[in-house]
Amino acid sequence: MHMPQRLACLISAAAALSGAIGAFAAEVPPGTKLHPVQEIVRGNATEPATLDPNKSEGRPESSLALEMFEGLVSLDTNGKVIPGVAQKWESLQNGQAWRFTLRSNAKWSDGSPVTAHDFEYSFKRMVDPKTASQYAWYLGKASNIKNGTAIVEGKVPPSELGVKALDDHHLLISLEQPVSYLVATLAHGSLMPVPLKVIEKHGDKWTDPGVMISNGAYKLAERVVNERIVMVRNPHYWNNAKTVIDKVTFLPIVNQSAEYQRYRANGMDMTADGGVPPEQLKQIRREIPNELVTWPQLGTYFYAFNLRKKPFDDVRVRKALSLALQREVIAQKLVGTGETPAYSFTPETAEGYVPVVHEWQRWTQAQREDEARRLLAEAGFTKTRPLRFELLYNTNENHKKIALAAAWMWRRIGPVEVVLVNQEWKSFLDSRSRGEFEVSRFAWIADYNEPSTMLDLFHSKHGSNDSKYNNPRYDAIMEQAKVTADADARARLYQNAERILAQDFPTANVYHYSVRHLIKPWVKGYGHNPEGRILTRDLYILAH
Repeated sequence: MHMPQRLACLISAAAALSGAIGAFAAEVPPGTKLHPVQEIVRGNATEPATLDPNKSEGRPESSLALEMFEGLVSLDTNGKVIPGVAQKWESLQNGQAWRFTLRSNAKWSDGSPVTAHDFEYSFKRMVDPKTASQYAWYLGKASNIKNGTAIVEGKVPPSELGVKALDDHHLLISLEQPVSYLVATLAHGSLMPVPLKVIEKHGDKWTDPGVMISNGAYKLAERVVNERIVMVRNPHYWNNAKTVIDKVTFLPIVNQSAEYQRYRANGMDMTADGGVPPEQLKQIRREIPNELVTWPQLGTYFYAFNLRKKPFDDVRVRKALSLALQREVIAQKLVGTGETPAYSFTPETAEGYVPVVHEWQRWTQAQREDEARRLLAEAGFTKTRPLRFELLYNTNENHKKIALAAAWMWRRIGPVEVVLVNQEWKSFLDSRSRGEFEVSRFAWIADYNEPSTMLDLFHSKHGSNDSKYNNPRYDAIMEQAKVTADADARARLYQNAERILAQDFPTANVYHYSVRHLIKPWVKGYGHNPEGRILTRDLYILAH
């Protein structure tokens, strides 16, 4: 059903005003017998690069931010937008502005009130170049907030961002142009309020245990780098009465086999997302099948080409390497927990997306490889002049296994020599953002459930466009989609964007993710959030 943008905005606001969207926290069915000790140990895949929400970039960081902080809005267990610190919101000026009304009982973990001024400070801090946030682009590109992009480009100061506290309990957000999905973008982990008074006093050390204050269901209690991060209930959280878990410990275990052994020895209750070692899948399905939990995730695993480095400025090389990948083998055999081969960048489960079937997608793998060989030869690569490059990935057994398989598949099509380079998470992020790679492992998980969260990555001004892909025609399509209210028209624009990507090959898409965890049977309360979030505030432990 189609509706004018203003009407769509008002319906969204009305839903929030009525409080009719989803559950706010743990929903324990009547008669449930709970364990007397409500504590949980979870995996976090790697040591986070930061605990500062404004500076978070990857899943290991944002997952922790969402445990300790709460934004204007949040998501329920199935990924639907629900009120957070803002108890209601309304659109103004035909969707050109939005006014959020904050809860009067929202507090920091030290008992002081959370105000609209905290959100104004946080949003402006994130876009301030001095903060060096890897997500500084987000407020301009995703949320379309007034001056967001201009600030990142250094054209106007951060004080000109279209976010203003009207008083302690009302926040006004002004947009460049109306965006129908604006509210959904505000649940992102980087858009949490941060405490000005603590940051001014302690600087970068404001995230240290004993110093850090937060406004979410949990507060930081202990951090031992590369060993554990411990959080405990925040008694000042506005919805603390509905929180059940008293303590959560996150373990940054990089090695999936080590995490699996820890899990099987009852040393943890839930592995990190993706924490299912493929080599143990048969054993898992034989011995603990009910503890393997999977569902489709809005995310894509891919290899990014650095278009500023030769020979990856040549589309023939990029296309050859993409065609040579045996996506079905990688998705179904090497990973094998519900992943699907990725021919387009956007997963078909994205709300409002109608998949495109590309011509080369219909070919057999043999036909793709023949075309890849032809393209490499045409680009001038021979036995005496092979294609040599480094493939960068972050330290992880699964990434290594996929990289080895990809290198083998590329060698099959001709004179290709691949050197595998692995780096620890923080170094890997730095190398990628500085453009110090030739081909790099990449993953993009949706920041909100709408195709633009995937496709905006290839806009020339996107802050995470590490390939440095730049196609003015593509940019124009994405800019047009952002302000197109009609859902069908917007879907057609997204299809056109995917067709351009399938001609230019800035990446070699590998597979679309599934959320995959090992979860003990006594852990309950999680749903099937397509963004992959499982927040501890929603969980509870059964008696066992």
